[in-house]
Amino acid sequence: MPLVFALAILAAEEVLDLLRAKHLRPIGWTCHLGTLIVMLAASLPIWWPSSEVSSQANQAEWTLYALAFGVVLAIVGEMRRYEKPGQSMIHLGLTVFSIFYVGGLLSFVIRLRLVQQGTPEGNAYGMLALLSMIVVVKISDIGAYFIGSNFGRTKLVPRLSPGKTLEGTLGGLATSCLGSYIVFVWIGPWLLGGPVASMPWGWLLFALLVSPAGMIGDLAESMFKRDMETKDSSKWLIGLGGVLDVLDSMLLGAPMALLCWELGIVGPGR
Repeated sequence: MPLVFALAILAAEEVLDLLRAKHLRPIGWTCHLGTLIVMLAASLPIWWPSSEVSSQANQAEWTLYALAFGVVLAIVGEMRRYEKPGQSMIHLGLTVFSIFYVGGLLSFVIRLRLVQQGTPEGNAYGMLALLSMIVVVKISDIGAYFIGSNFGRTKLVPRLSPGKTLEGTLGGLATSCLGSYIVFVWIGPWLLGGPVASMPWGWLLFALLVSPAGMIGDLAESMFKRDMETKDSSKWLIGLGGVLDVLDSMLLGAPMALLCWELGIVGPGR
């Protein structure tokens, strides 16, 4: 939880930096505070592990309230600094986007760690749920990069990311399936002390759903940087481009992964 909170703060600042590159200036404190409130709401079962709070439905409800409160913060912030027509609606929309994009999507990472919270196997299942998402999206990224670099010929979306190819995308899907198999067939039983409850071939469907979601997240961040005419989301994380470049695939991969766990595609479901 402390790690994901730190990443959320850094990622929110990088979103603000991207916007400042085009002289767009949503209020920084509302973006950061709104993001932190959403993250706090998602992690509420960690320090208040009652059945009324820790159920999946109630976790989602608290997060939804926090997102609504973030919108209120954004509105109040723009009302305080209003001077003349022309910018308030733009900055308000960008503030709300920042809170949803960073805080809202990262909250699914916390909720993955809390899968099956309150059950005897809850801690192991939560770790497996988080690990499964990270492994699938990151092995997909690595597979797409190496296969695309060596065998890529057909450009996928050159206007957004000239380096991405169809061959690399297929390679990323294949390696994500391998990673999912390793997690659910080898690592999962070791963590749980027995087989992972899931539907037949659930590990394969999990990879085929989560990996494309992660790829879309990667392309989305490429679109944001290209729109802002910025190469990297930050200058301090040398070689990786920034925190957003590390998190982009997980931001959209995490909601899809949680959906798979809740539906019982992998894991026991609700």
